[in-house]
Amino acid sequence: MRDYRCGAGTGILPTMDASSEDQSRAGDEARQDGQGPIGTQYAAGGAWVITALGELDMSTLPPLDAALASASAEHSLVILDVSGVTFGDSAFLNLLLRAHHRTELRVAKPQPQLRRLMEITGADKVLDVRHDEDAVPRP
Repeated sequence: MRDYRCGAGTGILPTMDASSEDQSRAGDEARQDGQGPIGTQYAAGGAWVITALGELDMSTLPPLDAALASASAEHSLVILDVSGVTFGDSAFLNLLLRAHHRTELRVAKPQPQLRRLMEITGADKVLDVRHDEDAVPRP
């Protein structure tokens, strides 16, 4: 359930209340097969690699947010492979910027839609965005 603190049409993004967050976490356990926004996670070359998948918006981000928070607490370099992301919105961009403030974050292999989002918002000037195939080390 979402709590619209300022009402529709105000330009304020909705927030999730605590019960919604608990429900989201309960659903995360069923997504360990790669069907959610996270594909694989592994250590490689001194970094932690997370593969993101699918459409990433406010309703699908909680598992990725948790994975990035956990990885940034334990690793100085986190590489987010976004080659499998088909859509990302401002909530996803916000998540990337928050993760960037917690650790060294590398965003690897964005598709054209994400490239454009980062270009028009200027996020590509703040984030370490890599387009080459070598941007994601193998396990």
